[in-house]
Amino acid sequence: MAAYIPEDKISAIKNTADIVDIVSEVVSLRRAGQNFLGLCPFHAEKTPSFTVSPEKQIYYCFGCGAGGNVFSFLMKHGGLSFPEAARSLADRYGIDLPTRDLSPFEKKKLTERETILTLNGEAMAFYRDCLISDGRGKQAMEYLLKRGMTRKTITDHGLGFAPDGWDHLLQHIKARRQAPAMAAKAGLIIPRKKGDGHYDRFRNRIMFPIFSEQDQVIGFGGRVMDDALPKYLNSPETPVYNKRRSLYGLNRARGKCRKTGSIHVVEGYFDMLSMHQFGLENTVATLGTALTAEHVQRLRSLVGEGGQAVLVYDSDQAGVRAAQRSIAVFEKGLLEARILVLPEGHDPDSFLMAHGPDDFLKIAQGAMGMMTFMVESAVARYGLAIDGKVHIVNAVKDAIGAIADPVARALQIKHLAERVDVDEAVVMQKIRQAAAAPDRQRMFADDPSAPAAARERPVRGETYRLERQVIAMMLQFPDIISDIRQRRLVEHFSDPLLADVGRGIIDHFDAHGRDIATLVAHWSEPEKRAVVARLSLDEQHWDSEACLRLIRQFESSLRRRQDKALIKEIEAAEKRGDENLLARLLEERQIQARNAALKPSGQAIDRVP
Repeated sequence: MAAYIPEDKISAIKNTADIVDIVSEVVSLRRAGQNFLGLCPFHAEKTPSFTVSPEKQIYYCFGCGAGGNVFSFLMKHGGLSFPEAARSLADRYGIDLPTRDLSPFEKKKLTERETILTLNGEAMAFYRDCLISDGRGKQAMEYLLKRGMTRKTITDHGLGFAPDGWDHLLQHIKARRQAPAMAAKAGLIIPRKKGDGHYDRFRNRIMFPIFSEQDQVIGFGGRVMDDALPKYLNSPETPVYNKRRSLYGLNRARGKCRKTGSIHVVEGYFDMLSMHQFGLENTVATLGTALTAEHVQRLRSLVGEGGQAVLVYDSDQAGVRAAQRSIAVFEKGLLEARILVLPEGHDPDSFLMAHGPDDFLKIAQGAMGMMTFMVESAVARYGLAIDGKVHIVNAVKDAIGAIADPVARALQIKHLAERVDVDEAVVMQKIRQAAAAPDRQRMFADDPSAPAAARERPVRGETYRLERQVIAMMLQFPDIISDIRQRRLVEHFSDPLLADVGRGIIDHFDAHGRDIATLVAHWSEPEKRAVVARLSLDEQHWDSEACLRLIRQFESSLRRRQDKALIKEIEAAEKRGDENLLARLLEERQIQARNAALKPSGQAIDRVP
């Protein structure tokens, strides 16, 4: 893997890649005029505000302010470095990148993240070879086939086998001249507690590689083939693997999710593999953790408006508790979720093997809404005697109180009251008390899955508004840039960020022309990229007359501000009794007044030095 990517290759990637194609793999988009709209993958929203421009090859979310080009989208959504994003796009569009041995200097520049991804890929190949072409994997292969896995499923999902022993992978890594310390950071090997050296983390286990949405191996899950504990062992958190963001099978589920507008969420590797094997490819699995806000956000943008998730749980109390934990997350993530409880004794794997996909889809159509599931589970557990009704209301009050939509919350209160035959006003009072309780407030305040509150945006005045309009005008009507430069408008901007953006636009259009996607990449700061993307997509008609009108308005505002500032200086000089400064300031004001009368409207006026 070469760390260096020549500029001509970056340009070739940028000119070939289609941002609509890339974004639509993870966001369900629909045409809206010249652009495309979808639910933002970076924050929870009810109404689509995430805009993608095929003409300008940029994206911008009018809800959270995220914006950029195709490279920055992959970097933000996938947590990729720029070289990783470029290589991913090059692979997709068949653009050859230089491959050669790295110099010592380039090896130093190779990022930790890239090195870990390389090691993970090599580990997957090692485990796969141990399963398929090595006698040590015979028992593991027999186990997989006995579980109903086909050879195609095994190959398509990259399953492998970690041989029994302490250092098989370690020796493989050393033989390829890879640093054990980096393999330890990747979670593949573990430092010995006593003495030097390392040993393999995964031993005598079926290996399930976990892929990112860019099809890179970011981690592994390992399962024993007997009753040894722990049954499952997962990679630890690493610079490339975050359980709160990752879902098993998401890389292969995306297309079917977009097509169906729905996704099944199961709890195990074999469950997910069986679902895919039986054609239910819109399925992912959690990775030993509860569903988080990050998970829901990704699923929401993938299934789009009106989409839903079907959570497939066992019918035991663990499944009920998992559903209860998920309600607040799905409410805050604004994604409809339903609960599918399989017949007693079944998980998705065993049910599909016994009954097939058609029967699964039939019972999935009757999956209950999350609140209905919670109420019915509480009824089944406590019964409808007097004490049981009290327990039922107490069991679901926090979940109902967590529902953000007041109409949906009122309907759920009504349903609960009717189901347990208790006066609706009494149920409502109980839920209000629960919502006001400090313990509940702390519970949701400390909930790590809760999305961060939207940042408060400061109130801006006329000056800031005009400066933003000038930037938008420069981006959408570049013919005016020469006038902007000549009148030195940007030099008079009061907002430092907008001033920097304005200077960058002038420099860029002088050197590179009107390529907005390249301009967005000019800055490393997300705020500046977002400003350019946002203002590039403003739907405002610009022509020469409208541009000159805005310039005159800006310069008129500038003169007023300069005059006010000068008056304040004059008043301060009078108070201090500084006659020399006062005389100079009064002369300056006379010159400004004379210039304002003599100069044509639309020409900036500078103060006398």
